Amino acid sequence: MSGDSPRIVALGGGHGLSLSLRALTQISENITAVVTVADDGGSSGVLRRDLGVLPPGDLRMALAALANTSTAAQLWSSVAQHRFDRGDLAGHPVGNLMLVALMEELQDPIAALDRMADLLQIRGRVLPMCCEPVDLIARLTTQESQYISSSASTGFEVRGQVAVASTPGRVVSVAIEPAEPKPCEQALTAIAEADYIVMGPGSWFSSVLPHVLVPQVREALVQSSAARIVTLNLTEQAGETAGFSPEDHLEVLGTYVPELRLDYVLADPSCILDRDSLTQTVAGFGADLVVTPVARDNPEHGHDEGLLASAYAQLMTRGRITPWP
Repeated sequence: MSGDSPRIVALGGGHGLSLSLRALTQISENITAVVTVADDGGSSGVLRRDLGVLPPGDLRMALAALANTSTAAQLWSSVAQHRFDRGDLAGHPVGNLMLVALMEELQDPIAALDRMADLLQIRGRVLPMCCEPVDLIARLTTQESQYISSSASTGFEVRGQVAVASTPGRVVSVAIEPAEPKPCEQALTAIAEADYIVMGPGSWFSSVLPHVLVPQVREALVQSSAARIVTLNLTEQAGETAGFSPEDHLEVLGTYVPELRLDYVLADPSCILDRDSLTQTVAGFGADLVVTPVARDNPEHGHDEGLLASAYAQLMTRGRITPWP
């Protein structure tokens, strides 16, 4: 790794984190992905339930996103992402099975991730946010109202990342179980030593928020001297953040970690409904709102990797902009 590369920690899961990681590899070779371990669907859910391991899917995707551009590394990345489509293995990506095999062989999930990282020659490191799987528990309401930042007994409860992401309704509150899972010490160290911390884009309740629900991770984020960047989603997500404005997303984050200060909130012009309102919400975190094109031609198709990389690079030349108490 280059000694001049900024130390970047990216938190999240799924496709949002993978996209962010691919953009960040254009800026630095010193990237640590801290990945949620709440997935209970598909191949990850099966392996988690049957074998009691960390759900490997989001970890695998992060590893593939950071894979070196060499021919050998790209081949292994393609193999890791290859998903069987028939027979008893239908639905299982090869990388999920490889990771689980390494976890069982080495009896250490961190060592397993590091060995897989060696195979893919990744530019950085992939770590779980905690060393045991967690369950997401959310309370939803069918009311068409603003986000309700309370744990009141209104509405109904759903359990599991898949249910949180797909059940119609508005989220009232979200928690994890166990409430105080064992943190990944290496992830805490990476956060403490980071120059920049990136959160989002991604499924807000099932990929971004779980990190701040782990007490030690939340404290590490608050205490870190890194410049913090939040990348806002381009659109609301049906079944999870339907009807949410950009301000709602930030207010949710502030509800669960009110002491968190930010430096930059990155937004594509297409996702802004009320710029003055969003600017005011961002200022409440001590941050600057940075509005710049980061979406593909059709925002519903997600962020553009190249534009996102350019935006991150520009922000990382500014450093910290907020005078903190």
